[in-house]
Amino acid sequence: MMQTNACSSCPLHCTAPSACAARGQIAEERHIHEECGVFGVYSQATADVASLAYYALYALQHRGQESAGIAVNDDGVFTSYRDVGLVSEVFPQERLRALGTGNIAVGHVRYGTTGSDNKRNVQPILVNHYKGRMALAHNGNLTNSHELRSELESRGSIFQTTTDSEVIAYIIVQERLRTPSIEEAVAAAMDRIEGAYSLVISSPTKLIAARDPHGFRPLCMGRLKDGSVVFASESCALDAVGARFERDIRPGEIVVVDRSGVKSDTRHCNKVPKRLCVFEFIYFARPDSVIDGSSVHVARQRAGAFLALEHPVQADIVVGVPDSGLDAALGYARQSGIPYGMGFIKNKYIGRTFISPTQSMRENEVNIKLNPIRSVVEGKRVVLIDDSIVRGTTCRRTIDLLRRAGAKEIHMRVSAPPFVAACYYGTDIDDPSKLIANNHSVEEIAKIIGVDSLGYLSLQDVVKLADNTEDGFCTACFGGGYPTSIPKDGGKDRFECKISEKEKQHA
Repeated sequence: MMQTNACSSCPLHCTAPSACAARGQIAEERHIHEECGVFGVYSQATADVASLAYYALYALQHRGQESAGIAVNDDGVFTSYRDVGLVSEVFPQERLRALGTGNIAVGHVRYGTTGSDNKRNVQPILVNHYKGRMALAHNGNLTNSHELRSELESRGSIFQTTTDSEVIAYIIVQERLRTPSIEEAVAAAMDRIEGAYSLVISSPTKLIAARDPHGFRPLCMGRLKDGSVVFASESCALDAVGARFERDIRPGEIVVVDRSGVKSDTRHCNKVPKRLCVFEFIYFARPDSVIDGSSVHVARQRAGAFLALEHPVQADIVVGVPDSGLDAALGYARQSGIPYGMGFIKNKYIGRTFISPTQSMRENEVNIKLNPIRSVVEGKRVVLIDDSIVRGTTCRRTIDLLRRAGAKEIHMRVSAPPFVAACYYGTDIDDPSKLIANNHSVEEIAKIIGVDSLGYLSLQDVVKLADNTEDGFCTACFGGGYPTSIPKDGGKDRFECKISEKEKQHA
């Protein structure tokens, strides 16, 4: 029997306030963040590669809304601009033109999973070293960055950012000083760095793409009509610049593009099991992308079909929460035979709710972002499909919107298993104690968020979403176990904390 002495001060209306991790911390509520998006282009002739990078980053904006940057390489001369903000804010037309032309460009959109959103942490990272210059864009998160940075600092290295991406840049530069080429330096660095990384790197004469041996984060390759080679986090970015998708970069692979063509180094391939983040299919990636041979759109429909089989219910209509819940809702409707309906209108001029820094701002944004269509849901038994529940407040407010629009019953179905563990590979889940599923049963969560029933996708079915299910996925955040050793200090702001401690010591 559930307790009824709900905490009056808790916006979750928690029925077990002594166990509620959200109590006293509700101002920090946020949805799951993306990691980052990377892009690179190599042209045999001087071209407007900055504009190509701009359009590609626009297509990858969903992967990071904190900051954006582009570095253009014109025969070894690097010009770059980076700043906090959306792609359209960072690069008005005159600023994009100021980057000039070149034959290589590297671009990045960021949501930081290591380091704050300070301007100093914006990528691509540019490095001057003894053997030339380098621009690096990174998607992912290292698991041994703390140890590597401590080692580098003990030898005199001075860091300008608080990101693990700068650690990668330092390691590559170290290896470049004792290897004959930049690709050999990247290969040697991959023997030292651990965790998740999809990299796009420009040297004075080459463009390099590399993916970690587990393949945690996606990375693909395409080709423009003029033969230019492009790399991107998702295939939707290739579509945006008119490139033909050629293939995915293999886990552990290094691809080098220069005047002689395209070369592949597979020495790090097939050494460990593939562990692509399954949340790419559930939420991160755009539905029009294809990742490692599997359509994101189809995978999400498959998630909805599995939910209909696992958690059937008598209802009148199936409604998805825009945008990542829509495909799963369509899959649920088709499998169950319950009609699909457009229950919400989304304001396309507002970003995702997690981008707001305070809870009060997020609460207002939910009302501005989504508006239910009363004629669709009024008097109906509604199956509501969403991609995840983190702490519960965001979906609670979405459910309140449906109730006010006259929904008779609301049965929520989630196209992912419950979050129960931290992620160390580039997803911003770093405090398990604040996850609602670690503090409440499914029945308790249903009551807290205000639905008549609640069902999550099972861990057994979530790994069946993609076509190539035999490849394997990382499900660590759902309790599926970590594919690597986990860091001793894995907090997002661990390097900011380190700086603070040093400042105190020398104050």
